[in-house]
Amino acid sequence: MSTAAETVRPRPRRPRPRVLAPAAPAALLVLVALAGPLLAPHPVDKPVTAPYGAAGTDTVLGGDQLGRDVLSRLLHGGSALIGSALVVALVVTFLAALLGCFAVLSPRLGRLVERAADTAILLPPVLGIMLVALAWPDGGRLAVSAAAVALGIPYAVRIVAGAAAPIAATGFVEAAAASGERLEHLALREILPNLRATVLALFGLRFVDAVYVISMAGFLQLGPRPPEADWALMIRENGPGILLNPWSVVAPGLAIGLLAIGVNLAANALAPANARRAALR
Repeated sequence: MSTAAETVRPRPRRPRPRVLAPAAPAALLVLVALAGPLLAPHPVDKPVTAPYGAAGTDTVLGGDQLGRDVLSRLLHGGSALIGSALVVALVVTFLAALLGCFAVLSPRLGRLVERAADTAILLPPVLGIMLVALAWPDGGRLAVSAAAVALGIPYAVRIVAGAAAPIAATGFVEAAAASGERLEHLALREILPNLRATVLALFGLRFVDAVYVISMAGFLQLGPRPPEADWALMIRENGPGILLNPWSVVAPGLAIGLLAIGVNLAANALAPANARRAALR
């Protein structure tokens, strides 16, 4: 005989349309970018038309400054940018989540994090990227990613620490500390599991920020270098011929903008409103 509790047992929640709808454009764009090399109609480095050739049946988006197919380079150029931004966002979010939880339990570490965050915020991002990328042997995409991680961690740690401070002052954390639990247990078992929504919102914001940072480095020629296919590099290379073939600049610019906006909308839909406000402070 079933009890009343069994009768009203809650069913597992299914993803709501209001959550899936904002996440769909970002997921579709990421999927197209990752599968792009398989869909490209022409070789990425072979001229197939005149320089800045107009769009036609064989070249849907026309040619770039060397006559290479813009659509093929566009399909090849997204995977590296998305991969680099994803790695930066994962590393920054992971380290910030760990350091932020420990910072609220250790006053000395908390003061160090606050000073480092204040210093990182005052440092212009362009200057920080240039210092790291130019000092890195051979520079390139790895140097830009390292700069994005170094500049993003202090600010992200401060966000996590601000969200973790009220949790650290709750009764169950104080009871665990009074019972003799180690600092690692308090940070990883008591505080971090209660920050899932904040960490998710932070990951979305760090991903968007990484896309902007890596793209800006491409404009400054501090990241990927010719003849590599990269959305930011395509904009810089084809800028002089924008009046001859606007798609050579507009298409990669739209791809970067749609990627950043789509991921941001997806993160906002998946994270509760209070977590979004904490991550934006």
